[in-house]
Amino acid sequence: MSATVAVILMLAVGTYALRLVGPVLHGRLELPARVQELLSAGAVVLLVALLATGALTEDGGFAGWARPAGVLIAGVLAWLRAPFAVVVLAAAATAGGLRALGVA
Repeated sequence: MSATVAVILMLAVGTYALRLVGPVLHGRLELPARVQELLSAGAVVLLVALLATGALTEDGGFAGWARPAGVLIAGVLAWLRAPFAVVVLAAAATAGGLRALGVA
C-alpha cells in the first residue's frame, strides 16, 4: 500500500469518526450555555473571516473593487431574504458590470 493511499484511508476514517461523534454524544454530553454561545460566536467569526479573505484577496493581494461590491450586494440581498438565484445573479451582474466598465 502506498503512502498516499494510507493517508487517504486515515483521513477517511478520521472524517467518519468526527461525523459519528455528534449523534453518539448528542444526549450524553451537556455543554454549558456559555460554551454554546462561544461556539456559535466562533462559527460566525470563522465564516466572516472566510468571506473576507475570499472577497478581498487574490494571489496574496487586493482583489480589486468589483468582487467586494458583488459580495456586498449578495450579502444585502441574502439579508433581505431574496431567493438564492436572485442573490447569485445580482452579485455576478454587479461584479461583471463593474469589470466591464473597467473597475478592477
